[in-house]
Amino acid sequence: MLSRLADYLVPAVGRLTITTDDADLPPAGIIAANHTSLADPAIVLAALHRLGARPVIMATAGLWRVPLLGRALAREGHIPVHRGDPRAPQAIDLAQRALEQGRHILIYAEGGLPDRKDATEAAPGTFRRGLARLAHRTGAPVIPVGQAGARRVTSGSAMKQLAGLATAPLRRPRLHLHVGPPLLLDGDGPAATAQAHLAVTAAWKTAAARLGEPMAPAA
Repeated sequence: MLSRLADYLVPAVGRLTITTDDADLPPAGIIAANHTSLADPAIVLAALHRLGARPVIMATAGLWRVPLLGRALAREGHIPVHRGDPRAPQAIDLAQRALEQGRHILIYAEGGLPDRKDATEAAPGTFRRGLARLAHRTGAPVIPVGQAGARRVTSGSAMKQLAGLATAPLRRPRLHLHVGPPLLLDGDGPAATAQAHLAVTAAWKTAAARLGEPMAPAA
């Protein structure tokens, strides 16, 4: 349902294009995407749906408390991530089960949105270790995804985000998503996390370059 909803919403707020390094996605795997805006989950879902994937989403548990959205997430089997909570390990267990069932998992390894007010593109922030642990435990390939343009839909203060969303159907900013080649991570430590971060950053750079978006200097 979320993928179908994204199919309707995204064309209304922007012009989405997609490129891939490989013709087809692996039949299952861990999709790691950069996270820049409240708008980008819908953009990523719409793009992946076009590519034939309807992933299970790992997302902050707070979303399950949002009326209607929380029910939809629970009904469709998406995975809440309880950070700093005794239930946190359950997310990896549930993701492993979904991968074993031949599903794709969508994970935002940065663990949150950037603390920036402007609409400029910037490289993905530091990754948390859950992505590498999941890949190591399951042997699943990591599929790096970079998206750009979502901050032209919503970014900044709450008022600016509402204004951006309201005017996006008139502006219809360009959006681009690039899928990099799948990779197998080498272990589950800092080196593996850095390996995944490098691959997602490369995919993001390709997406931003496609749009001609200015990029903020690396932190």
